[in-house]
Amino acid sequence: MKVKIAIILILAGMLLAGCVGKQPTEINPALQPTTTVQSTKTLETVTLNGAGATFPYPLISKWSSKYYEIMPNIQINYQSVGSGAGIKQISARTVDFGASDAPLTEQEYSNVAGILQIPESLGAVALAYNLPGIQKGVKLSGDVIADIFLGNIKKWNDPKIISLNPGIQFPDKDIIVAHRSDGSGTTFVFTDYLSAVSPDWKSKAGKGKSVNWPVGLGGKGNEGVSGLLSQNPYSIGYIELAYAKLQNISYAYIKNKAGNYIEPTLETTANAAAGSVSALPAGDASWSSVSIVDASGDNSYPIGSFTYLLVYKDQIDESKGKILTEFLWWAVHDGQKYSSELLYVPLPEEVISLNEKTIKLINFNGQPLIQG
Repeated sequence: MKVKIAIILILAGMLLAGCVGKQPTEINPALQPTTTVQSTKTLETVTLNGAGATFPYPLISKWSSKYYEIMPNIQINYQSVGSGAGIKQISARTVDFGASDAPLTEQEYSNVAGILQIPESLGAVALAYNLPGIQKGVKLSGDVIADIFLGNIKKWNDPKIISLNPGIQFPDKDIIVAHRSDGSGTTFVFTDYLSAVSPDWKSKAGKGKSVNWPVGLGGKGNEGVSGLLSQNPYSIGYIELAYAKLQNISYAYIKNKAGNYIEPTLETTANAAAGSVSALPAGDASWSSVSIVDASGDNSYPIGSFTYLLVYKDQIDESKGKILTEFLWWAVHDGQKYSSELLYVPLPEEVISLNEKTIKLINFNGQPLIQG
């Protein structure tokens, strides 16, 4: 018995010695931590701060989470505060990037030297409504929409609305108008459209990120207007298409320049942009005249826009500037595959090529931060 125990102890010792003597390359690779985990533990967390339009918020939020999956040391913090506030914050350099659904005006472009405007996506502005019992199929024309927002059409059963919608029984109810209360690129797009189709609107209210609304209730952000629509039966307002879809809010078919009533979709919004893509300016030039509202084409939705990221050409922090530049490059390439699921139109190839040239302009002390 003692001999057996001795033999067992000797064998155990030999096995233990063999394990201790193994070289690291002989250890099962599946048991080793990956290179990614090892490297990210040593990388400092960097936060990119952005602020601006509520219009692209769902898309930028998606980008933030997806980019974190591949670059877990980089956090992207985006505040959905409206285009006007976003332009103010990037102008004051309190954020790393801004976002706006409206291109900078000539005055804004002159006041903020060195700003680059980078289209990040295309989106549609839906004319959404809350009509109990009427979920879909309402048709509206530009002149009728303008009269509703001017306060000239006050009832849902107004003859002008009924004439566009034979077969729909509209209620004898007051129309509750909802609009943005903050400086908004969505407002700019909507009022740009109204100014294009209604001389009366153009002379009385005009276009801009903020206008003097003749009637209605104000809500902050697309979120605020969506809330007003959900809470108030017989209301109507303008919101970005993704918000209408996500919150199951009904929206109208809008009469376009060709005389057709068009539903806002990825395809119809892309159709509206198709004619303007080849004539877009350089990223470091003024974009104040760029507009795709009331576009030509049988199947073009008339209320849409590019939405823009705003960054400084000359960065003041080399390391952070490089991280920002690499994120922008990712956003206009790999990031586009997340657009469609959120009802944004992915950028056309011509716009991506334009953005590549713009992003390569971003520099530190004259040295480009990305080669592409």
